Amino acid sequence: MRDRNDVTAGREVPEQRRILAVLVFSQILSGAGLAAGITVGALLAEEMLGSTGLAGVPSALFTAGAALGALGIGQICRRYGRRPGLALGYAVGALGSLGVVVAAAVGSAVLLFLALLVYGAGTSTGLMARYAGADLASPERRGRAVSTVLFATTLGAVVGPNLVTLTGEVAHSWGIPRLAGPFLLAVAAFGAAAVALAALLRPDPLRLAEKLAAAQEAVAAQEALAAGSPAEDAADRTEPRLNRREVVIGTSVMVLTQLVMIAIMTMTPVHMQAHGHGTQAAGLVIALHVGAMFLPSPLTGLLVDRLGRRWIAGASGLTLAVAGLLAALAPPHSVPALATALVLLGIGWNFGLISGTAIVTDALPPARRASAQGLVDVGIALAGAAGGMSSGLVVVVGGYPTLALAGGVLSLAVLPVVAWSVRRPAHTDTAPASSHAEPEPK
Repeated sequence: MRDRNDVTAGREVPEQRRILAVLVFSQILSGAGLAAGITVGALLAEEMLGSTGLAGVPSALFTAGAALGALGIGQICRRYGRRPGLALGYAVGALGSLGVVVAAAVGSAVLLFLALLVYGAGTSTGLMARYAGADLASPERRGRAVSTVLFATTLGAVVGPNLVTLTGEVAHSWGIPRLAGPFLLAVAAFGAAAVALAALLRPDPLRLAEKLAAAQEAVAAQEALAAGSPAEDAADRTEPRLNRREVVIGTSVMVLTQLVMIAIMTMTPVHMQAHGHGTQAAGLVIALHVGAMFLPSPLTGLLVDRLGRRWIAGASGLTLAVAGLLAALAPPHSVPALATALVLLGIGWNFGLISGTAIVTDALPPARRASAQGLVDVGIALAGAAGGMSSGLVVVVGGYPTLALAGGVLSLAVLPVVAWSVRRPAHTDTAPASSHAEPEPK
């Protein structure tokens, strides 16, 4: 029997450690699959289509696929739990990766585009897993729980781009274009992650969180009745509340950071190749970028919990602005300069994603989390699709420096969003979604 105080005091439940371990394992596997589209998606499209202006299409397609995946996974998680939703998402991602390989082998651009849409479901699953890490976390440790899951992605996501040459040689030996090689790795990575989650993610974190929330409400209601309060008043005080404004704020932070990051990141390998750099150099820069997206997560999670969600959200906008400026000014022949800009781009994205996720999760009661979080990630994916689709066109018209500078300026829009969240009192529908009170900027 679970200790009554564990339910009422917001302590970490014993199952949280096991669930985080399983999520960490699956994220390590899936990280390599996530890196495939980032590293060579644009280069593969440029090779098959013969057009730099369309090089951003793959990024737009797999992020649009991620939007559809997030919507579907969110609904499956709501009805059946995190385990079937996440496992199915990775399985679909593996199928899409296989489709990209086949499309490259037969030279079909139509099949490539369709497969990239399906591949996007795998990328959305990798990000949606962060919510599973937060389901059972106490509000005071929610940022660190999210960051633990994201950090686990680092190993596969950093190793994957550095295997571009090796996987390309394997693909070539099979009669497949070299640039399809990383997608062979994605087939295995996403498939293994799906099997691991289906077999090991027990108990289901979302279902357990719902049960604990119901138990907490029942205990609090009994205590209120014992103190002489009416049953209706007790229920009102103990029911977790949906805070719509906080959901909008957290979503806005993540949408802006995703749009800027995807736009600049997508065209960096194309920009490097146009100035004489090989795929190995581009792979190194992207590996450093992806590492910066996930490696700082433990520190970011700690800062989100200790300093407050909004401080780190504001820092994300400033960091992305500096990254855009550096990318715009970096000499095209300088790999270190471009790598520095892309590292800062990854760090700014990390700040925005973890702080925004914590803001959104704080504002949602367990019973409404999965579907609402799925919709939030639809917005994030659509922002990425817009960034990927427009990036190639902007580079054709104004060049890579124009794209990078525009992205840096746009990222500053995070600051008024954060300022709005501080100055206006929060409005909720029934009662606080959590007892967590974070320090606010003064």
